[in-house]
Amino acid sequence: MSEDPRGFTRRTLVRGTLVTAIAASARVKASTPEGDAIGPGAAPLELDVNGAMHRISVEPRVTLADALRDRIGLTGTKVVCGRGACGACTVLLDGATVCSCLMLAHDAAGRKITTIEGLADGGKLSALQEAFILEDALQCGYCTSGMVLSCKTLLDETPKPSRDEIRAAIAGNLCRCGTYNHVFAAVERAAGTRKAAADGAESAFALASGLGPDGPGALRLDSDPRVDKGTADALEAEEA
Repeated sequence: MSEDPRGFTRRTLVRGTLVTAIAASARVKASTPEGDAIGPGAAPLELDVNGAMHRISVEPRVTLADALRDRIGLTGTKVVCGRGACGACTVLLDGATVCSCLMLAHDAAGRKITTIEGLADGGKLSALQEAFILEDALQCGYCTSGMVLSCKTLLDETPKPSRDEIRAAIAGNLCRCGTYNHVFAAVERAAGTRKAAADGAESAFALASGLGPDGPGALRLDSDPRVDKGTADALEAEEA
């Protein structure tokens, strides 16, 4: 093997690489004592969810989403794609949004977790949740909980967000029903920059639900003549 005039050879390079790898491995082993390892079976875990401690036992492979839904019973967190591409499983971890389908439950130990159930106070919906209803910002509902939590984080950081800031905040939340404009309006309502719908009236859904200014019964969902005719036709067909 030819020697480099400066004393550097291929053997020197290989030897240096091996020494570096061994040293790095030793540092990792020193920082993760064998006694801290868990699994492969179920191991005890405490999760701080919505201000309450939950003591469960799960395998190291269980995701935070599955732990919340299947072990704790908080099914408001939805799992749709299972790979962090849609945002439906979004929860808050120490106030920041995370995809719970990509995070292991044991990695959330010692952190404060907030799910969609944690936004309501004593059964009363938060202002943001009410705004979503008033602006009819949900359809099938699969994306809604994750969408609401992403919007909450935005409002916590930016109380009066612009339309572009709202758009950026929910960029990771996919809505297959296409309710984005309604979501924009809901966030603006919750922020106090939008008092009512564009035409000055509440949405039909809000009125029918008793959430509008005129209270319950202001508008019934079956008051549409097309619905009345359809119901009559169906009853007539059943009697025949």
